[in-house]
Amino acid sequence: MKRCLIITGGSIDLEFARSYLAKEKFERIIAVDRGLAAAGALGLMPDAAVGDFDSVDPAVLADFRRQEHIVWEVHQPEKDDTDTELAIKRALAMGASHIVLLGATGGRLDHLLGNIHLLFPCLQRGVQACIVDPGNKLYLIDGEHYFKKKDAWGTYISFLPLTEEVRGITLRGFKYPLTDRDISIGTSLCISNELEDEEASITFREGVLVVVESRDA
Repeated sequence: MKRCLIITGGSIDLEFARSYLAKEKFERIIAVDRGLAAAGALGLMPDAAVGDFDSVDPAVLADFRRQEHIVWEVHQPEKDDTDTELAIKRALAMGASHIVLLGATGGRLDHLLGNIHLLFPCLQRGVQACIVDPGNKLYLIDGEHYFKKKDAWGTYISFLPLTEEVRGITLRGFKYPLTDRDISIGTSLCISNELEDEEASITFREGVLVVVESRDA
């Protein structure tokens, strides 16, 4: 099992990041463009750096350039893929079995929505990938999944269809259970559920769901 942390160029709550990283271990770290500055502030040394780096402080960039072990993947600003997508491709090429993205939710909503969609190729390859910030943990599922209250990110768990339709949803152990229910894009039916039992589960026959475990700020 190889866990990879991707530090994106979005805004990062450093206090949260320090607390999170104190409890999590990663075998590989990838810094994305301005994520180099966050890596430096967190005392992390990336294994790879991806981006065009035109928005990175020159002094920060020079410090990391002196580190011989870092693999540099430098791109032009005008390109088809976002830097975060390129970083995910790099993580998959490095053999990651788990990927965590930091800094993927703050700032521009187009990047946030794009980053959620970037979890899909990971799901297709059987790689567990998630986006975390102080209030949320986001990931995708395509079938049966189990939850433990002691491990939950926060009070609420929401399910949103990534595919046009998700068929046969059954929720057990939740405050608001469901039995064999179909949902389509454009519904808020599965927003803000809560774990009622110590262990809970979701099953469904077809489709892909975005799962958001969240807590109030």
